[in-house]
Amino acid sequence: MAAKVGKRLDRRTLGRLRLASQRLLPLHTVPRHPQNAASVAETVRWMTAMQAQDLQAAMWAVGVRVPGAGLADVRSALDSGAVVRSWPMRGTLHLVAPEDLHWMLDLTAERLTKGVAARHRELGIAWADIGKCRDLALERVAGGGSVSRAELFQIFDAAGQPTLGQRGIHILGTLCRHGWLVQGPMAGNQQLLVDFESWIPVPRRLERQEAIAEFALRYFRSHGPATVRDFAWWTQIPLTEVRAAFEDVKDQLVELEFEGTSYWLSPETASLLDRGVPGQRSVLLLPGFDEFVLGYTDRSLVLKPEYFNKIVPGGNGVFKKTVVAGGEVIGTWARAGTRASAAVVPELFDESKPLGVTALAAFTRAAQRYEAFLVS
Repeated sequence: MAAKVGKRLDRRTLGRLRLASQRLLPLHTVPRHPQNAASVAETVRWMTAMQAQDLQAAMWAVGVRVPGAGLADVRSALDSGAVVRSWPMRGTLHLVAPEDLHWMLDLTAERLTKGVAARHRELGIAWADIGKCRDLALERVAGGGSVSRAELFQIFDAAGQPTLGQRGIHILGTLCRHGWLVQGPMAGNQQLLVDFESWIPVPRRLERQEAIAEFALRYFRSHGPATVRDFAWWTQIPLTEVRAAFEDVKDQLVELEFEGTSYWLSPETASLLDRGVPGQRSVLLLPGFDEFVLGYTDRSLVLKPEYFNKIVPGGNGVFKKTVVAGGEVIGTWARAGTRASAAVVPELFDESKPLGVTALAAFTRAAQRYEAFLVS
């Protein structure tokens, strides 16, 4: 049986446990064990998948979790293929470890393809069109070559496969979901596209239930406390399959009960409850689309519902950068001013509760860390 903890809990404590799981607290404050991330590649591997439709935001999402890492370190990991970016789930770009991408796509690609079938009919994309674009793309990147998205779209257009509107990106997403292309090295602020098999020559292959079970175990270790429904939403794997596979791994996790709901997390993170969960005075500057906010279907543990619209104004799908204090999202932030005099400026949800002296000092350190990341 999975261990069950009945300690009295509150939302901020659960939020700080998530900070610990997500490697957002200093390593000396959390239990040391083999999975403790210490590099860009190991951080992404630990997190299992990190939302990355905004590439610059995703780079900071990695950087904020790796002490001393700079932007150049994250770019280098993408250039070398130590980290890859593709559409492994939810039809959304994520950063993942290269050896994991193939089995993730095996789990999710068919369901995603069915999910976009109606949109493909609207865009006039038939499977024959996908096959033609696949052949054109693989011919262009054969022998270890690479191509920019713009150049690839020009090739498609010239071959009678129009890319205007969203047709091009839907074709590209399909080629990546089915393991023919993957985003590779950086070219300026964009990634070039490369042949999947050349870029990831030794992918892992897992049977379906084994893959779901591993996916779940790694999610709860890196994102817990979280619910089974959180994981099913995160991956868009049917809940029935998730529940069956979860039975194979739940004995490796700890269960917390809070307000009648079961949350699951690693034993290492749960052990923090015995001596006091760290991070009460922590202040973090997280990017938009960070897993701390987006990694769960229910975000109310760390973000009060009345402030949801402050994070995603008008429900437009664009998540703002967040200020997280003691495990709770308390505001947003932006970098204002010209390059020479740019400063990180917070916008707190409750202006009647400004940052105190200690929190302001922590905010300043977090801002300095962000500025250092950009130039390192």
